[in-house]
Amino acid sequence: MNRFKKLYRDFFGLTEQTTKVDKTKDVVISAAIAKDPTKLKAAQDILKTTKGRLHIEEEAEIDEAQLINHMTDYKGGIEYVLRDPSQAQSVSDEIKQWAEKKGFVIAVNKISKNGKIGYFKFKLGQDPALESQKIQGYVAQKPEIKHFRFNVRGQQSVAPAPEQPIRKTPNI
Repeated sequence: MNRFKKLYRDFFGLTEQTTKVDKTKDVVISAAIAKDPTKLKAAQDILKTTKGRLHIEEEAEIDEAQLINHMTDYKGGIEYVLRDPSQAQSVSDEIKQWAEKKGFVIAVNKISKNGKIGYFKFKLGQDPALESQKIQGYVAQKPEIKHFRFNVRGQQSVAPAPEQPIRKTPNI
């Protein structure tokens, strides 16, 4: 095994790290916190005692939409909530373009008055399960959308029937 390891290192020109880096001493702060001089000073004071390094994150990570919808919930409708209401029309247009490109027929397209909530109702095709996967995959990857759910407006949700107790017949 050692021979292969040496061959691999020589071929790729790799060297092994000889000292361990202790990342537990490092302090990571966001760019917004770094702008506040008192918080920045506090972080630097901590670093003086621990002899670590200061890392400033420039960009905050965007949360992805949660994939909590089930394929069986899809009946043609989808409601979504936007992070920024000013992008309501552009997001609606992008979804509309994508849907038409993929062959979906849009029955209803609405945006709330404040622009925070959008709604699409598609005509169900031959394979609703495949359609729901495509829609869920596309909408979930849009960073402008905070979260979404499969819902058909104006349709009463049917509650599952209560389970009937199993009656056993007495042995005769």
